[in-house]
Amino acid sequence: MTADSNQFPRPFSSQIVDGADRAASRAMLRAVGFNDQDFKKPQIGIASTWSMVTPCNMHIHGLAKEAEKGANDAGGKAVIFNTITISDGISMGTQGMKYSLVSREVIADSIETVAGCEGFDGIVAIGGCDKNMPACIMGITRLNRPSVFVYGGTILPGYHNQKDIDVVSVFEAVGAHANHAIDDEELHKIESCAIPGPGACGGMYTANTMASAIEALGMSLPNSSAQAAVSDAKKIDCQNAGKAVLALLKANITPKDIMTKNAFENAITVVTALGGSTNAVLHLLAMAKTAGVPLNLDDFTRVGKRVPVLADLRPSGKYAMSKLVAIGGVTPLMKRLLDAGLLHGDCLTVTGKTLAENLKDVQDYPEGQDIIRPLTDPLKKDSHLVICYGNLAPKGAVAKISGKEGLKFIGNARVFESEEIALKKILDGTIQKRDVIVIRYEGPKGGPGMREMLSPTSAVMGKGLGKDVALITDGRFSGGTHGFVVGHITPEAFDGGPLAIVQDGDQITIDAEKQALTLHISDEEIAARLSKWVQPAPNITYGVLAKYAKLVSSASEGAVTDA
Repeated sequence: MTADSNQFPRPFSSQIVDGADRAASRAMLRAVGFNDQDFKKPQIGIASTWSMVTPCNMHIHGLAKEAEKGANDAGGKAVIFNTITISDGISMGTQGMKYSLVSREVIADSIETVAGCEGFDGIVAIGGCDKNMPACIMGITRLNRPSVFVYGGTILPGYHNQKDIDVVSVFEAVGAHANHAIDDEELHKIESCAIPGPGACGGMYTANTMASAIEALGMSLPNSSAQAAVSDAKKIDCQNAGKAVLALLKANITPKDIMTKNAFENAITVVTALGGSTNAVLHLLAMAKTAGVPLNLDDFTRVGKRVPVLADLRPSGKYAMSKLVAIGGVTPLMKRLLDAGLLHGDCLTVTGKTLAENLKDVQDYPEGQDIIRPLTDPLKKDSHLVICYGNLAPKGAVAKISGKEGLKFIGNARVFESEEIALKKILDGTIQKRDVIVIRYEGPKGGPGMREMLSPTSAVMGKGLGKDVALITDGRFSGGTHGFVVGHITPEAFDGGPLAIVQDGDQITIDAEKQALTLHISDEEIAARLSKWVQPAPNITYGVLAKYAKLVSSASEGAVTDA
């Protein structure tokens, strides 16, 4: 039995289908399955990021059909449409990776374009990989119509040598292979079983990080962030999301009512407790910009000082995301954080209730689990996401310091003008202990596209140098990266930031306690080198990458293309 559609407002679809002058629009819609009754219902756009270019998204059309059913049963008329996605895991370490962050803007643009053009009254957006997830939020927030985000779900782990493995295991196996620690046959075995089916990368990498952040932000239904991609729970989540949009439409609750400054602080808190990806900094800044919320790098420091790291999840920890799903997901962690006064419980969510109301009856984790540590015994007493400043990063940089690497690194620069050159030198043994690998001209403009450095950081780990080598860049890192790394250095080298004038042999200090990134040469020497620096010619002069390079803001502002 469907709900009575007359109870819902139709502020946008009415402009498309009501009245004699809209007969042509109705005629077009009849061809795609509308009938007379459907024209009286609010139209709900189902933004699907389905494609077969990546396992993260290969199942999402089926989830979109579930969301369609939920919306239709609640009294709406759902319309599924597609947007693109790309695969970071496939393009990593190649020139193709330059399109990754760019795709976030393209996806946001396309959701805004389709939903705005077609007059949808509400939106369900389903994302399954790390760029299309913040992109979904940005696209629906621009339109500010009642909306719910659904996470496509985590992949189940592969299994090899009696332990869980995933895509990062393969990247690290490449480094081990280069170090002659494993042979061709072993590399092939790892490659062949690491990714067993649909779902996003299975650690607390960027996809699971952003899913958790979006739930904490209030834009997903409870525990949407902690369900397996292939599960009845995820199908039900999608159906409920379709229904929830109709309730939001009736209550006139829109994304900007939910995405407040306090809600973003909740997202930062949960990302910190989970030991999440550095990409969360970039994406939360971008999402806040779209919502008109004044969020900046220093907010991550302020929140991070009072929030401990509690989750022992990959890449720095032991467990796959599927293990967290099995013990109850993210909501028990959020309940603990709320009870400790670390979350703003009065924030509105897509349920129409506050965060505190959503968490009221959530049960704690089972006794004996060691995936989520108690607040009294954290893995790290404050945030692993360390915002650094200094003469190498006057406008900020983002370090990922789990504490296992130590809190300070001093070494000498090995400078590379691209990721590919650096990777070759890591694999061939050129990089030695106490080196600071400097990869520059990989920022949003200089790349263009701000590539992730999972290939070189994984090669470092695979070579057994994880505690002995640091890597700094104006590019960024995959959520799978661990080790002593600093990215998002601003101003980027292409804009004449001090990273552009670092020379081989210069001493560099990364100090997580002082939150400092220091090049040990005098201010006079820095000025002298900068006076001789000449901006290189753009790498790309046409197409989407060139457009992006012309429009994009700095990483410290989210690398967005909106003014």
